[in-house]
Amino acid sequence: MILERLNVQNESEIDLSSVAALIGEPARALMLTALMDGLALPAGELSELAGISPQTASAHLTKLLEGGLLAVESHGRHRYFSLAGAEVAQALEALMVIAPLHSSKRKLPDPATCYARTCYDHLAGSLGVMLCQSLLERGWLEQNRLELHLTNLGKNKLEGLGLEVKKTGRACLDWTERRHHLAGPLGKALTAHLLERGWLIRSSGRSLRISEAGKKGLALEFGLRL
Repeated sequence: MILERLNVQNESEIDLSSVAALIGEPARALMLTALMDGLALPAGELSELAGISPQTASAHLTKLLEGGLLAVESHGRHRYFSLAGAEVAQALEALMVIAPLHSSKRKLPDPATCYARTCYDHLAGSLGVMLCQSLLERGWLEQNRLELHLTNLGKNKLEGLGLEVKKTGRACLDWTERRHHLAGPLGKALTAHLLERGWLIRSSGRSLRISEAGKKGLALEFGLRL
């Protein structure tokens, strides 16, 4: 839980300004967004992506670790950094939705990334939004504010597809679509299943592409018109 990671007892204790300051520094923002695919990267690669020196990157990464936004693993002489959890990625995705309002220079990513990408551990982009909407329309999911719960019908359908069912999901506001896609344990499990079946294939960066089998499978099993 994010409250536990920030070491606070309730929401009134959260210092939003300190978190905003951590994310708001341009180099730190670049490093955070580079980790939104859920992978871990070494400090050297992050410094190159942010266009700063290794020494400056090290100072920024230390602040992000202390602020609870990053996690780190050491393997020999190398340290690999990743986002501290899915909720950090969801917060970044939500901030991206409003960021263009404050910058005329902000550009959307390439069409492939807009169409299908990972948002940490779940499917995002127009494909993610379409999938979430289809599950709701078919009655496989029901929504209560930002919570998405699997119905009995949905549970039976997904189990029939060989999916290890997670009962809970969460609506995550999509940066490029301005609508919700499916996050949380259910979104993670469903995305992993689509990747394991080869229906989705990782491309460059966060981008995903749909295989020919995926086009048929997503149309047949989820009613998606691709």
